[in-house]
Amino acid sequence: MTEPRSRTRTRLSAAERRASILAAATQVFSEAGYQRGKVSDIARRVGVTEPVVFQNFGSKSALYRAVLDHATDAVSALLHQAADAGRPVSEVLAAFLDPAHMDRFHRPGSHGFLFADATALAHDPDLGEALRQVHRHLADTLADLLRRGQAAGDVRDDIQPHTAAWWLVSLLAGRSFRAAVVPDGDTVEAELTRMALQSLLPEQPAG
Repeated sequence: MTEPRSRTRTRLSAAERRASILAAATQVFSEAGYQRGKVSDIARRVGVTEPVVFQNFGSKSALYRAVLDHATDAVSALLHQAADAGRPVSEVLAAFLDPAHMDRFHRPGSHGFLFADATALAHDPDLGEALRQVHRHLADTLADLLRRGQAAGDVRDDIQPHTAAWWLVSLLAGRSFRAAVVPDGDTVEAELTRMALQSLLPEQPAG
């Protein structure tokens, strides 16, 4: 008989443990939402106990706020990376706002599902401020992109970037409402996106 091999477990650092919990929580909350997402499921995916999760984040609501911050940072980074790669800002916004991309972005398991779920929790005393911070962060990112587009000449220079950014955020935030009440939603979403992008582009000289 052979001797059973001893199992060696790699001990994670505190930062690595926290990051693994945050990654698992992002998955759980983006699949099930805050109300139905369970800390026990998060702990199970990481391979720790629930007390370990609470030791790292304090409460379920604090963990959810950290997830929202993480998701917003990720979306902001992707938008900036696309612009940094040399794509015109108008193209970056067109790709992001494209209805097909928005459909994927808002499916369970995606960051957009998290944002839509959080919007329904705006009046929660533990989460309302976090939601406002998420939207402010996204608006700041879009405003920065619009300023870059104005400097490059592919976004109109007579619009106020901060105001236009909040208009785009409002367009995104209203998507779940429109999905619930608007007939022929695909056609409407495509037209709204076209109108939004058209309003940001410089006027073409009459030819």
